[in-house]
Amino acid sequence: MNPSPSSAPAGTQLREHLPHALHQGERVWQETNRHVDLWIELLHSFGLDPCAALAFTVTQDFEGDQFTYFKLPLEDLDRLYGTQVQELAIYDSLEARVLVQTQRGHTVLVEVDGYYLPDTRATTYRSQHSKTTIGVDFVDTAARRIGYFHSTGYHQLEGEDYDGVFRKLPHFAAQADLLFPYVEFAKQARPALEGTALAEASAELLCAHLERRPLVNPISQWRAAFPAHLDTLFDRDEAYFQLYSFNLMRQLGANFEFLSKYLQWLFAQGFDIPPTIPAAAQCIASESMVMQFRLSRAIACGRRDTCADCFDVLESAYEKTLPPLAALVR
Repeated sequence: MNPSPSSAPAGTQLREHLPHALHQGERVWQETNRHVDLWIELLHSFGLDPCAALAFTVTQDFEGDQFTYFKLPLEDLDRLYGTQVQELAIYDSLEARVLVQTQRGHTVLVEVDGYYLPDTRATTYRSQHSKTTIGVDFVDTAARRIGYFHSTGYHQLEGEDYDGVFRKLPHFAAQADLLFPYVEFAKQARPALEGTALAEASAELLCAHLERRPLVNPISQWRAAFPAHLDTLFDRDEAYFQLYSFNLMRQLGANFEFLSKYLQWLFAQGFDIPPTIPAAAQCIASESMVMQFRLSRAIACGRRDTCADCFDVLESAYEKTLPPLAALVR
């Protein structure tokens, strides 16, 4: 069963959206990962301050071949903002199920193929297939158009891209065993915390997350594994280096840039955060970018570079970030 042409309630229209301050101004890492960037803009669109949700960044660890792909814990979203995220059962039609939730004022988080997303013109749009998550808050089935959050902004698509996202193109019908994507929806279950209550709840989450921080400096662990990683990088092509840099330098640097922003936000809320701690976190962000460029040049020249001085800076900056921050809350 397909949705009826009367796809949007009266007054529903595409929103006007300006990116949050976290995605503007001077940044070392303009984009982080699609999950966190999407949620920053989604919370911002709800009229909420996403800075309060960044306490979890202290938990990032080295996972052997990558740094933790950092994501906002759903329980933190619930506590701070009253925003609940639930899995959405998809049956009959992806389009129909998304439509129901958007008409209820909810945002649907759906895995789609970046091949059909016009905002990815510089990367995957109509050139390669890649899985990514978008936040859909507007559907017009008659016009075959949606409004959606993706990466650092709000966008729209229509026509054949609409049919591609909702799997309505003819080649999808020929794939009888094609599974529905994983889908969630976000709804405001109760009012968000504000002002002092929001800041205090966020600080309490920080204390809890610090209890979950790595027991060993994760950059030291990366350093120990790096010689083997370097061997692999020289054995593989440029495409592999891009994947490696995304999952290591970018995830590490972007995570700690957000931690720096978060600590500055806490300071602005009246908490006594020594400026040396957010400065050290920002140093990790900057040096991660330095290492990415340096390693790229070295591989292009066929020169083995262990990046020892980069690791020296990163390790030292980590020790100036997490241990003193944890000491503040003991």
